[in-house]
Amino acid sequence: MTETNVFQLSQPGTFTDPLTDVLRNGGRALLAHAVEAEAAAWLSAHADKLIDDGRQRLVRHGYLPEREILTGIGPVTVRCPRVRDRVGEGAERNRFSSAILPPCARRSKSLEVLLPILYLKRVSTGDFEEALIPLLGKDAGGLSAATIGWLKQIWSGEHLRWSKRDLSIKRYVYFWADGIHVQARLEETAQCLLVIIGATPKGKKELVGLIDGVRESAQSWTDLLLDLKRRGLAIAPELAVADGALGFWRAIEEVWPKTRGQRCWVHKTANVLNKLPKSQQSKAKRALQEVWMAETKKDALAAFDVFVETWASNTKGGRVLDQGPRSAARLLRVPR
Repeated sequence: MTETNVFQLSQPGTFTDPLTDVLRNGGRALLAHAVEAEAAAWLSAHADKLIDDGRQRLVRHGYLPEREILTGIGPVTVRCPRVRDRVGEGAERNRFSSAILPPCARRSKSLEVLLPILYLKRVSTGDFEEALIPLLGKDAGGLSAATIGWLKQIWSGEHLRWSKRDLSIKRYVYFWADGIHVQARLEETAQCLLVIIGATPKGKKELVGLIDGVRESAQSWTDLLLDLKRRGLAIAPELAVADGALGFWRAIEEVWPKTRGQRCWVHKTANVLNKLPKSQQSKAKRALQEVWMAETKKDALAAFDVFVETWASNTKGGRVLDQGPRSAARLLRVPR
């Protein structure tokens, strides 16, 4: 039996976390089992394929070289199963490709999403590695300033291709439009992003347009709508939904005058609730939902009248609702 008085000291900026180690080891085992099951299922689906002597055509053939995937709990080492196709020369081969562990993956999808968010949150390219050490561990690679700069070029290229895509085969029934004010990086003033989401005739929602504008001016909205039209979006949406910003409504009337407009109920609800004491807002919100979730216009008007009668005397400072149904109707924009 040997004894030693030498103890390993923690290096500055490092730490040990048994819980993270357990999670990482468990994640490694779980990932290995999942990829093995995926390979087994793929082989089972092709079990009817045989070669001339009656043997299975597709068989397990060891593993691909071990590689490290950077995840939210740090780097995880994995091996992807390899499958061999024993078909003869000249025939088309079947190849197994893991959907869980794509061939070129070096980072998890969640981490790929995290990196641009951190950049927008003012983390500079040179600080990514230091900022993520507590989360990913000191051995996390692929986070150098050069790598982040390269990723930024990829993001810019993807956005450019998306913003110039052909829209001639697209058809949207509804548009939802809004301006989002963000203060990314070190700008002194918040930038306004103009966003349009469209709904296809099958009910699928898609991001249609996204540009930076000068506040929510009519000119900026017009530029966005005209750009969509130039790229092939010839059929106007049946209905456009937005808040009370006048810029969008002037723009949609100029570009697609036949498109009907509807005020956003989220904004309507917020405007009305702002006139009520906070202690009453939760109950009032449920009453407002009876209005905009009504199945028919008749039901909506009935729920609207009930709301006005119930809450007219509960507004802060005696504003709006205590002035009668007409004033409330203007705020909610329910046709009378």
